Amino acid sequence: MNYEALLDEAYQEGLIVKEKPLKYNNGRIKGRRIAIRQDIETNTEKTCVLAEELGHHHTSVGNILDMNDVRNRKQERQARLWGYNKLIGLSGIINAFCAGCHSRHEIAEFLDVTEEYLQECIDCYRDKYGVYAVVDNYIIYFIPNLAVMEKV
Repeated sequence: MNYEALLDEAYQEGLIVKEKPLKYNNGRIKGRRIAIRQDIETNTEKTCVLAEELGHHHTSVGNILDMNDVRNRKQERQARLWGYNKLIGLSGIINAFCAGCHSRHEIAEFLDVTEEYLQECIDCYRDKYGVYAVVDNYIIYFIPNLAVMEKV
């Protein structure tokens, strides 16, 4: 999913997305308004930021800026997980494998996300699923490295 498609989705949900000169964050959401830092260089990076902010729209309640509060950290994790599932998902990893992608760079390019965002997603999925996850006829290994195997 690309930046324009996510912008359309936000618009469909009644959200206003604007690019602004943010100092401390790449993105912020307040009510029905989302700000994306205007000097982010690529649409791929903007896509990753917008996905997380949409995740906050769908999963967060109240002001969660204080990361010393464990409840806020949990909400932050949920918002990020929502974004990872939206842009990547287990099925996206499988689709990348089926398309012949093997390196993180190839997978990130295929999914139109940054390599950093892909790595954060893999780390999150490893924490959630453990060593591996089974999806249909595929096993996705997260430990020791990302690997996809088709069951025979």
